[in-house]
Amino acid sequence: MLSPAEEVHDRLIDYFDALYHGDVPLFTKLFHPKACLFSPTGGELLVLDVPSYLDIVAGRQAPAARGDRRDDRILSIDIPTSTTAHARVQELFLPKRFTDELTFIRVQDEWKIISKVWHFEIEPVD
Repeated sequence: MLSPAEEVHDRLIDYFDALYHGDVPLFTKLFHPKACLFSPTGGELLVLDVPSYLDIVAGRQAPAARGDRRDDRILSIDIPTSTTAHARVQELFLPKRFTDELTFIRVQDEWKIISKVWHFEIEPVD
């Protein structure tokens, strides 16, 4: 049996895979249907629900399809209660490096992302 930290870690690996491959069905399994997504990057607050976010994912070319390098990082995982967890992660979606703050809730014995707040910066060209 996995610990809560191991379970959240596994969900984060799934999250990275979904981002890299543009995997809408996997995202659908990861996000709670009532999740909200936010980005203040650029000065205007962007607010999305899950269907709007999945439309964006479905409409863009995935990093894997472009042959982009992959650089995923778990910066922290915090599990303050038996039903809530927080993770800070970074990933590359060229030309941007994203930092995501993910909040998970445990419902029906599964960890689901209930909120995502992200910021991005342009990655320097090597």
